[in-house]
Amino acid sequence: MSRILYLLRHAKSSWNSPAARDLDRPLASRGEKAAHLMGNWMQAQGILPRLTISSPARRAQQTAEIVTTQLALPRDTISYDARIYMADSETLLEVLKEWANKQNEMMLVGHNPGLDDLLIGLCGDDLPLSNSGKLMTTATLAIIRLHGNSGQLINIIRPKEIQRDSPGSFSVRPH
Repeated sequence: MSRILYLLRHAKSSWNSPAARDLDRPLASRGEKAAHLMGNWMQAQGILPRLTISSPARRAQQTAEIVTTQLALPRDTISYDARIYMADSETLLEVLKEWANKQNEMMLVGHNPGLDDLLIGLCGDDLPLSNSGKLMTTATLAIIRLHGNSGQLINIIRPKEIQRDSPGSFSVRPH
């Protein structure tokens, strides 16, 4: 049985915050806009992960909350797992395995380089990069069909590639 995994990197964070710790850095206004755009795009595509597991970092929490709100999902569909914060791909796989039996469609909101490494580990290294040569830029969503311990990349969407054609209608520029 295959499952769908949505990997979402947190949106752009603010470096101008008075937060003393990295864990407490909030989203920048650009990040808030990108999270709203990604949530709107997901809603228009009918993407409704029933479970979201997020890093407890403030920027990841805010991203998860904005996106799930845009999808009209209750906040109790979000669980926070401290292991996701700055985790490597092996740790992220452990987290996913623990949650895998709970839902067939789930979203993981986290950080790089762990998300890049996880995506490459699941789907191989021949993946479409952004114009800047990066894989999981901020607020990027990777959609993966999981088959056991491997995956097939269905799509990767970056906020800069989404164009709003009209309310509720979007197009995506090719990679």
